[in-house]
Amino acid sequence: MTSEAFLSIQGLSKTYPGTGAGAAAPVFEDVSFGIERGEFVCIIGHSGCGKTTILNILAGLEEASSGFVFMDRREVRGPSLDRGVVFQGHALMPWLSVLQNIAFAVKSRWPDWSRARIDEHSRRFIALVGLAGAEGKKPAELSGGMKQRVGIARAFAIQPKMLLLDEPFGALDALTRGVIQDELLRICASTHQTVFMITHDVDEAILLADRILLMSNGPRARVAEIVRNTMPRERTRLTIHHDPQYYRIRNHLVDFLVHRSRLIQQGTSDQQSARAGEPAREVTPGLDGDPPSQDASPLAAQTSIQETHP
Repeated sequence: MTSEAFLSIQGLSKTYPGTGAGAAAPVFEDVSFGIERGEFVCIIGHSGCGKTTILNILAGLEEASSGFVFMDRREVRGPSLDRGVVFQGHALMPWLSVLQNIAFAVKSRWPDWSRARIDEHSRRFIALVGLAGAEGKKPAELSGGMKQRVGIARAFAIQPKMLLLDEPFGALDALTRGVIQDELLRICASTHQTVFMITHDVDEAILLADRILLMSNGPRARVAEIVRNTMPRERTRLTIHHDPQYYRIRNHLVDFLVHRSRLIQQGTSDQQSARAGEPAREVTPGLDGDPPSQDASPLAAQTSIQETHP
């Protein structure tokens, strides 16, 4: 998949200059994977494994120490409006209204468009995220969830080839987070957007992603496994836990986070995919030799990496 994929990451490594004696260990190394056009991929791993750095490299905001990133068969060598980014913070300009924040991005993308066309295009994406009627409000007048919706609308409005999401819902309460997850699923289904997303929430990854990349612990982190989500794409937060596949996938992810990721870091795991120079294996929980799934409770539906950190 990697060589012909829409987004191809090949042998990516990142090392920051050391401050003490000796060379610093790479944050991550030998990271290789591919993302198909229209695919939604989440990446999960403990703090310090380099998830945000990988996203910044894909966005062209940071340079890798080694390796390559190709999107649509062109090497990524800096920022581009072909890649829309939504950060953990909303990153809105506080002196501009909702409409003006989005119109600013749209004008940057299409500088020859008339003001009327820019406004019409911007309003369409404001409505798409459920903020029609809030066009004239400044960020200070918006709730946290509304600000994140504006950030998502701005990213979609420039119609990027790929959307990069750096844990954009992490600071939101559970109810607001769920509503925006539903909005994101709906928009991605209608636009066939390609998405790479960082999350610390196991259930969020299962709900949103077609595949889930599991990072081993840093330093020298790498993609240890790629988990295929076998649940139908039309999944919803209200019904997802009724599908027996949900528990197989969820237990596989949690087991990796609390147990196998640590063993890989310590070099005591026999998991071949974690060894340097070898591509991560793709697995289907429940079908690739996993132990039988335990009956997890739906009440545990907000398990995150912070809660399961060793």
